[in-house]
Amino acid sequence: MFDGIVRNSRTWARSMMAGRRMGAASTRRFKSRNGSHLFFSELGFGSASLGNLYQAISEKDARRTLDAAWAAGCRYFDTAPLYGLGLAETRLNSFLRDRRSEKYVLSTKVGRLLTLARPDERTGTGKFFDVPSRREIFDYSYDGVMRSVAFSLERLGVDEIDILLGHDLDIFTHGSKAACDQRIGEFMEGGYRALVKLRDDKVVKAIGAGINEWQVAEMLAHAGDFDLFLLAGRYTLLEQQALESFLPYCVERQIGIVVGGPFNSGILASGPRTGAFYNYELASRDIRDRVSRIEAVCRAHKVKLAAAAIRFPLGHPAVVSVIPGAKSPEEIRRNVAMMTATIPAALWRDLKSQGLLREDAPIPK
Repeated sequence: MFDGIVRNSRTWARSMMAGRRMGAASTRRFKSRNGSHLFFSELGFGSASLGNLYQAISEKDARRTLDAAWAAGCRYFDTAPLYGLGLAETRLNSFLRDRRSEKYVLSTKVGRLLTLARPDERTGTGKFFDVPSRREIFDYSYDGVMRSVAFSLERLGVDEIDILLGHDLDIFTHGSKAACDQRIGEFMEGGYRALVKLRDDKVVKAIGAGINEWQVAEMLAHAGDFDLFLLAGRYTLLEQQALESFLPYCVERQIGIVVGGPFNSGILASGPRTGAFYNYELASRDIRDRVSRIEAVCRAHKVKLAAAAIRFPLGHPAVVSVIPGAKSPEEIRRNVAMMTATIPAALWRDLKSQGLLREDAPIPK
């Protein structure tokens, strides 16, 4: 029976990766539990920057960035109510409405509702700039998820959302395992049932969760029947612990993975300079030293560190898309250049031989 599972998983992986090959615009086909087919561009667009994350950008620059992403072949757009407290979804509104006749994949998230707040009480002060005065309320209940979907549809101005993801059901967000477990219980008893109903009724094509920790994603994968997980920062050129059990289980269960944060908050793009960020904080010396060794191998093969970082996750058969952030057309073009760079197989072999990449890590073709 196990051999049959492996054969079926390999067949699924090959069929998923058999999308169109067009450089940065390459697509991967994915079939969800309700029979819907989704075509992900391997290079997707994460919209946190549209929510003025870390710095404000103008409406004009936000639209120019989205137009550049589309021109580059990006056809997968991920957003969330949290990003700019509704601003990212709102900025996608006119962009998506101008493309109603086009094919693209859109995901947003559930688990937070936004309510009016005084400026000094708003969520994300110091993280999101020049955004509406709103306060987040975590609500993973059945009704809370249904309300969240309705509000997102209004902000986005679209008739349908392809993928709904339970957002931030992790220790990183909720502060402790006990608090995280409580939220997961609330979600599985309520919000998860709402997502399943929406999928069964074909209101949405796929359901899943956007998670910062692979261990929690694995727990959810065993607890429910999910199509996809958006795993942020936990399967990168710097981190591959998810290969221990979670990613093999995803292949076995035919669960797709969107990789967010392929640069681990910046250090795999900027390099190990002083002040580089890792996992949303200043990188430690140990992390900088490891990245320095990885960069040295890349340099020996005349490959930019960022190119190896953005391409590496796509070697895994469960991965459908990688979504680095971008806040300008220039950053979009940089990401495209990194995606289309030639990377010799010897680079991956050297990283493995030096203990900088797990031996069981699948490498990109």
